[in-house]
Amino acid sequence: MKTKIVNGQRRINGGWEACEVLINEGLIQKISSSIEEKADKVIDAQGQLISAGLVDVHVHLREPGGEAKETIETGTKAAAKGGFTTVCAMPNTRPVPDTEENLTALWDKINQHAHVRVLPYASITTRQLGEELVNMEALSENGAFAFTDDGVGVQTAGKMYEAMLEASRVNKAVVAHCEDNSVVYGGVAHKGEVSERLNLPGIPNIAESIQIARDVLLAEAADCHYHVCHVSTKESVRVIRDAKRAGIRVTAEVTPHHLILNEHSILEDDAMFKMNPPLRSVEDQQALLEGLRDGTIDFIATDHAPHTEEDKTQGFLNSPFGITGFETAFPLLYTELVEKEVMTLEELLYWMTQAPADVFGLPYGRLEEGAPADITLIDIEASRVIDRHQFISKGKNSPFHNWTAKGFPVLTLSNGEIVWEEAQNEKAART
Repeated sequence: MKTKIVNGQRRINGGWEACEVLINEGLIQKISSSIEEKADKVIDAQGQLISAGLVDVHVHLREPGGEAKETIETGTKAAAKGGFTTVCAMPNTRPVPDTEENLTALWDKINQHAHVRVLPYASITTRQLGEELVNMEALSENGAFAFTDDGVGVQTAGKMYEAMLEASRVNKAVVAHCEDNSVVYGGVAHKGEVSERLNLPGIPNIAESIQIARDVLLAEAADCHYHVCHVSTKESVRVIRDAKRAGIRVTAEVTPHHLILNEHSILEDDAMFKMNPPLRSVEDQQALLEGLRDGTIDFIATDHAPHTEEDKTQGFLNSPFGITGFETAFPLLYTELVEKEVMTLEELLYWMTQAPADVFGLPYGRLEEGAPADITLIDIEASRVIDRHQFISKGKNSPFHNWTAKGFPVLTLSNGEIVWEEAQNEKAART
C-alpha cells in the first residue's frame, strides 16, 4: 500500500521548499516538490511543515510497576501526539529490566501496546543498586538499547569502570544520571537564591559536575561511549567540552525545561517545578544554550517523567522529582527559542531528530529516501494555550500549564502508519 503526503513544506538552507512524500511498505520511496505517482491514500499537509519523526532517547514509561503514573500505551500515544516516533525507555521500573527474563517480558509489553517505536534500556546494576553488574552481553543479545541506572548515579568509581569496560566489549553505551549522593545534602532544588528564599535544601552544582569529571576519565580508560543525561550546570558543560577536545567518547543531552526555565521561574513552593537535576541559575541556563550551539551538548531529550496528581501536591520537600515532556517539547522550544531567534528551526529539528539517532547509531530521524517512514506534520503558525488537563499522558505534571505556544504536531506517522491525527481525535472528542 502506498501513501502520499501532498502540499507540505520543508526547511532547506534557511528557506521553505514545497515538499511531497511517497511512502511504500513503511519506507520513504520518494521526496520531491511534486509527485505525480498515484497512491492508495493521500494525506493533505495543508502547507504545514513536514519533518522526520522526533527521536527521544530519555523517557520514563513507568510500566511495569508504575502504571498509575503512565503505561506503555498512554506514554507512547502521548509521544505520538508530541511528534515522537522513536523513544528510549529508562529502566527504573519494577521489576527493573536487569535480566533476560525481565527484558523479554518488557519487550512483550512493548510489542503489544506501543503506538510508536520503543527501545528499552537495561540497567547497569542489578535493581539499580550500584552493586552487582548485570549480564550486559545477554541483555544486549536480547535487545537492550544501552545501559543506565538513570535516576541514581553509580556511586563508586570502580563499579562504573567495570561497567564501562564491559559495555565497551559488547559495543554499547553507558548512559549516566550524574549525581554524587555525598554532596546532595538532601536537596530538593538548586542551591541558590530561590532555594534560600523558599527555605528549601539546595542541590549544589558540584553534585552533578564532579561525577561527570570522574566518568569522562573512566570512559577514556575503558574506551567506552559515555553519554551524559540531562546536563544542567555550567561546570558540567566545561568538563564535557574539555573531554571532547581530548578525544574522549563522550556525548550529552539537555532537556527543554533546562533550556527554557531557570531557578527564577520558581515563584513559590510548587512541585510542578521540581525535577532532577533542578532548574539552575541564569548563568547555567546560558551555558547550556552555548554548549548546545557549539556542539558540546549533542541534542535535546525530554526526560518525560509522569507522576500522579496526588504525587505532585506535596510541595518540594515531599513530592517526587520530574515533569512530563512529550506533548509540549517541540512547541515550547519553537516558541521560546526559535521564534525569539536563539536558534534556527533547522537546528531545533536536527537536535530532535537526526542528532540523537546519529549519536546512538540509529537509522531513524531522517527525512530522506529509503529511510523509515517516520514523519511528523507540524503547524508552526497557530497559537494554542497549553492545558495540562488535556494531556494524553497520565501525567499532568507540567510547569507550562497556561503557556501559549506555536508549533504543535498535528499528524504523526510511524513506519508509514498514522499513529496520531489531531483532526480525528478532535472529531472523536465531539461525538
